Order: sequence, then structure tokens, then C-alpha cells
Amino acid sequence: MGSKYLLGFALLVVATFGGVVVACFSKRLRDLFFVGMILLAPMTENYDINFMSRDFYRGTTRGIEISLVDVLAISILVSSILFPRQGQRRMFWPASFGLMLIFFGYCCFNVGIADPQIFGVFELSKMIRGMTIFLATAFFVQSEREIKLLLFALGLIICLEGVQGFRQRYRYGMERVPGTLDDSNSLSVVVVTIAPLFIAAINSRIPVWLKLLSAATIGAACLTIILTVSRAGVVVMLAMLVLTTLITISWRVTAQKVICTVLIVGTAGAVAAKSWNSLVARFKTFDVSQEYKNKHNMGRGYYLRIARAIVDDRTFGVGLNNWSYVVSKQYGPLLGYKFVPYKDTEHDPSRKNISGSNVDDPQAAPAHCLLALMAGELGWPGLVLFCFLWLRWFQMAISFLWKRTADPMRRIGVGILFGLCGLFLQSLTEWVFRHSPIYYTVHILLGVLASLYYLKKKEARALAMQPIEEEEPMQVFEPEIIVEPAPAPAGS
Repeated sequence: MGSKYLLGFALLVVATFGGVVVACFSKRLRDLFFVGMILLAPMTENYDINFMSRDFYRGTTRGIEISLVDVLAISILVSSILFPRQGQRRMFWPASFGLMLIFFGYCCFNVGIADPQIFGVFELSKMIRGMTIFLATAFFVQSEREIKLLLFALGLIICLEGVQGFRQRYRYGMERVPGTLDDSNSLSVVVVTIAPLFIAAINSRIPVWLKLLSAATIGAACLTIILTVSRAGVVVMLAMLVLTTLITISWRVTAQKVICTVLIVGTAGAVAAKSWNSLVARFKTFDVSQEYKNKHNMGRGYYLRIARAIVDDRTFGVGLNNWSYVVSKQYGPLLGYKFVPYKDTEHDPSRKNISGSNVDDPQAAPAHCLLALMAGELGWPGLVLFCFLWLRWFQMAISFLWKRTADPMRRIGVGILFGLCGLFLQSLTEWVFRHSPIYYTVHILLGVLASLYYLKKKEARALAMQPIEEEEPMQVFEPEIIVEPAPAPAGS
């Protein structure tokens, strides 16, 4: 380890210790840390130190990445446990955390039997960081006050991405804008995941200033998704926004709703009209038969065929984060794709395609389908566990559909449900759920979901334990009978 990394490690330790101390003694700074963690999550790669870096590797994680987001998460987690706010629980067992640990344990086993193991260790380190963020968020968010901080920070993220995307398109002429992320598809997934929360927020009982921010955020999200020219992103986001609106909206027409609707639709319509040619050209390039059935190109059907070849050959897959390494060396050439294999896990491979190559890049990219990627790397057992984990998240979020109310502690759960739905649908054509900026952001939302689910259960238990007042027995009033004495006989 070079002196640069030793210095970086020392600074991270000092920053973490200092952050914990400050967050323990100042709840206002703890709030600031929470907002900072959310704001920096999509930009985590700009504020990290990559230990044991393998930048040449085309995997989902290329080193042990420790960033400022991790420092803030640890500070929030420790301070929330040691010095919780008045009336809040110090600790509780967040829903789905047990399944997350079981899945992590299986991944450790998978890495232990894999060859090579170094790339799997990188992915395991990211899973640990994700669970830390999940716990920190779950323990911190325990009231409507923290929900407002969440919406404020997420709104700033989307508005920033909208401004950055607008500049990239109309100042620098980028055809598909990446925003502050390094890829337009990753930006699309972030927007699709976050935007439904603000439809739910605008239809909930929150302050006017936050509703205005929500309206601006929805407009910025529509602008950004169009500028990414993501085919799946545009379709999925439209569907999720419509569904969230139908579930959460009150059908009483108000001037505020009309103004917000006109602003959002007007902004999205203007940008769509301006980018119409790019959108149409992008959708015209999609051909199902070429994308999935052609066995000679690099469409998404290629990833499914590779995954099938792996699970037919290996019960436990090629190993976590080993897709690019093993596919480039073995399964790609087996199916007729002429990749250049990696020399080893330490040195850069050749960046030149071999003569007569039929592939886009010398080394294989991760599967552009999250389920195919998990099946190929973890085998059938890992895919089943991963699907059970997602089902648990969906079950938690679906529970907020009942007892229709404008309470933001319920409505935000609905927003997270449709954000997860959008993320899952887009992950069928992308792997970016495991891209660090998205992975961190999603675990923040999952932590919020776990906290809201716990509070909802707690409220239900409290109501169930309230004693039922016994009705007083009905009193029967009988008429009073007055007996008058008989009159005395005459002449007595």
C-alpha cells in the first residue's frame, strides 16, 4: 500500500472518529450529516479512496471503495444508537435485515469457493457499506421531521441533475446526458427510483414550501429522463408516475393542483418536443428479434445465453463479481464471442480486439440484466435468495397501500413502492442496481422503508393493546307506586 493510501486511510479514520463525536453531541449537525449522506450518495465515486484498485476490470466493483458517504453513515449510525432523540427508539430490528444477512452469508460462501476471489471481496465490501447505510437511515428516520429532511435532500439531487443534464445537452451538445454520474443509464435509474416519492409527497400533508419543491423535482425528473434518451427509463417512469398519482391523489380539484400539473406537464412537454427527434430515433433502433434472438450480435439476448450456459455448468455460478473475468476467458469463446481474456487479476489486459473479432469491447461487460448477472455469478441458490429479498421489500412497501391517508408517514411508503417497482423493471435491462451511486441511494430508501414499516407495526400494536371500555349496564327505571291510605268510614 502506497503512502497516498496510508495517508487516505488515516484521514478516513480521523474523520470517522470526529464525525461520530460531533454527531453524538449535536443533533443539528447529525441532521446535516443525514442530508449530506443523501446528497453525496449519487456522487460517491467523486469522494472516495479506492483501495486495492483494479481500474482495468469490467466488474460492478473495482476495489474497496471508502467514501465520505461511509464516514457520514457511520457517524449517524453510532450517534443514533448512543444518543437517540427524545421519544425515539435507540435500536430495533429493521424488517428485511435478517434476509439481507442471510444473502450476505451466502455471498461470502460463494466468494470462498470461487476463483478468483479478489473481485468478490470488492463486492462484499460494498454490501457491508450498503447495510451500514441501511441501518443508519432506519435508526435515524423515526418521525415526520426526518421525512421532511429526506424529501429536501432528494429534491435537491434531482433538481441538480436536471440543471446539469440541461447544460450537458444544450451547452456541450451531449446526445445522452449522464448528469453527475458516469453513465446515462445510471442517471435514468436514479431518477426513476426517486421521482415517485415526490408524487406521493405532493399528495400528502406536508408544508407548502415542500410541496413547491416536490413540484419542481417532478418537473426536473421529467426533464432529466428525456435528456438521457433511455428507452426503458422513459416508459417505466411514465408508468410509475401515473400509478403513484392514481393511488395517492385526492380527486378534489384545487387551484394548487391545477397550477402544479400545468407546470409539470408544460415543462415535460416542452423538453419532449425539443428532444422528439432523438427519442424517436432511439426507439426506432429497438428490434426485439435482433436484441434477444440474434445469436451473432451483442444484444441483451447474449447475456441471457451466457447466464444459461453458466448455470448449466456450475451450480453456484462463476463467483460474485467474476462475470467479466470468467466470461472473457471461458463462456464467451464457448458461445462464439472472441473476447481477449485477462492475463491475471493484477495486470491490465490487452485493449485491442483480436483479428476477426465479433465483440464491441475486448473484455466482457457485466450482464445487462440484473437477474442474469446474479444467476451467472451466484448460481440458482443465489438467484433464489436474491428474489426472496426483493419480494420481502415489495411486501413491506405494498402494506402502505391500505388505509388511504394523507399522512406522509404512509404516503412516502407508497412512493418508495413505485420507486422500487421502477428500479426492478429497469434492472431487467441493466445491471446498474449494483453501481455504487445507485446501490447507496437505494439502501437509503430501503432504510426509510424499514423504519416506516416498524413505526406502522408499532402503531398497530399500540391500538390493539388499548383496553376496550365496557359499556355501563342499562338501568331500568320502574315507576314509583304511591299507595294512598283508604278514606275513613263516614260518621266515624
